This record gives sequence, structure tokens and C-alpha cells, in this order.
Amino acid sequence: MTATELVHLGHACVVVDTGAARILLDPGAFSEGWQTLEGLDAILVTHRHFDHLDVDKLPALLEQNPDAELVVDPGTADVLRERGIAHTRREPGDTFTIAGTPIEVVGAERGEHAVIHPDVPVIANNGYVLRSDGGTVMHPGDAYVPAPAGVDVLLLPTGAPWLKVSEAVDYLRAVAPPVAVPIHEAVLANPDLHYGLFDSLSPERTDVRVLPRGRATPMR
Repeated sequence: MTATELVHLGHACVVVDTGAARILLDPGAFSEGWQTLEGLDAILVTHRHFDHLDVDKLPALLEQNPDAELVVDPGTADVLRERGIAHTRREPGDTFTIAGTPIEVVGAERGEHAVIHPDVPVIANNGYVLRSDGGTVMHPGDAYVPAPAGVDVLLLPTGAPWLKVSEAVDYLRAVAPPVAVPIHEAVLANPDLHYGLFDSLSPERTDVRVLPRGRATPMR
């Protein structure tokens, strides 16, 4: 059995290679290396914030990957429609398949981004669960999205205007995956502090793995 491989390109941007499909999640402005990727089967976007989607650089990426399906949340769909960029709109509860890899769209209550501040409008947020024989990977976007059963790898938000580290630890404990990979760290001057808290406060059977930037890493 081939293990699913992950490449963390910084912040919320991750490539998931299931062996059957090569899928890019959240190519945002705080991430590097996704701009030159080729051979993608899909690009998944959790929400419209610029650190999750650099919409100005997106057309070049799509041109390099003409067969890749662009899958986005309802809020991002509105932005792309205005720009005339072809896409598929998905929302929590949807399921679909990319190159033989089943994907579930999951969401927090009402499928929304976590609250940053009561005065900041709340937007849509999709979480994605990618299932394969090599391991099931979940990217929650910017929300503590309830996880379905069988998640092997949780991409764990580390730092954000909406995030309190104690709540992130509680979320890690609630999901209790075999592997947790910290992401969404670019807003922190020293993310190692949060990584250490995740490691020391994680469930007993959870392995917290900080991935080397830009390097493919098997999840088993």
C-alpha cells in the first residue's frame, strides 16, 4: 500500500498526493512554491481570504494545470464568477471524486469561517476530507470543523486572528488523529512555541509532525 504524501508549502497551502490524485489546497499569498506546480488533478479552496487564495496568481496556475478541477466554497465562487474564472462550487454535505480519490466537504455550524471579531463579517468556509487507502487527510480551513470518523491526518491551524491556542489544543484532542500536521503558522513570529504546546498537550496516540517546508513526506 502506497502511503499518502504531503508537501507543506507554508501557511495553509498543502499538496496531498494519494498515489492516484495530486491535489493542491489553499494556494494563498503567504505560501511559496505552488505557483510553479504542474500535474495537478484538482485545486481545492477552503475560503476567499487572501492567505488561502491568491486570486491574482490563480489564472497562471490554472493555465499550467489545464486538467485540474478548481473546487471552491460559496464565497470564493462569487469572487471567481466576477473574474470569469471557471470553477466548481461546493458546500458542506457534498461529496465528489477526483482521479479516484473520494472527497467530502465538511463544515462548522452553517459552514462558516470562525469568528474573528463580532464586527467582522463571517464568510463561508469549506473543510475537505480526502480519503484513500494510503490515509485520510482533513483540511478544516479556518474553523474548528467537526471531523468525520477515520481521519488519519489532521492539518491543524496553528495561529490566526480567530484562533486561541488552548482552543486549538482542545480541537486536536477532540479529533484525536494518529497524525497532526501544524499549518496556518505564517502570522506567528515563533510558531515553535505553539508546536511545542501541541506536542505536549496532544492525545497520547497522536503524533504531531512539523513537516519540512516544500519536501514530500509520507504519512505512514
